[in-house]
Amino acid sequence: MSNYIVPEENYYTKDHEWAQVDENLCTVGITEFAQDSLGEVVYVELPETGQKVTQGEPFGVVESVKAVSDLVSPVSGTVIEVNEGVLEEPGIINDDAMNEGWLVRIEMDSEKELAQLMRAPDYRKIIAGK
Repeated sequence: MSNYIVPEENYYTKDHEWAQVDENLCTVGITEFAQDSLGEVVYVELPETGQKVTQGEPFGVVESVKAVSDLVSPVSGTVIEVNEGVLEEPGIINDDAMNEGWLVRIEMDSEKELAQLMRAPDYRKIIAGK
């Protein structure tokens, strides 16, 4: 197992998205583990600003040299910002999946949904078993 960065303050999905929460705003990306599993990311498809997303439902696609994977929303809400940088240069995700490689910012409908996501210790257990 590699030593992936798994920030304590983030939430995680079983589909390997991370969610950084600041009040009712949720910044979403894919984890280093997901990026490493996918290999070199070459294309990203993201929703438009203003689009509604639903927890557990796909909101976009990430394509790598190995596979095409759905991006699954960790929360329900409205997309208020899209990282144009990764649309123009998907390689940012390969270099910095946990920071500069963020994908969307979502205004959450309900913070209660966060209870259905994993915290860092649980996520580390999942990727340690891979």
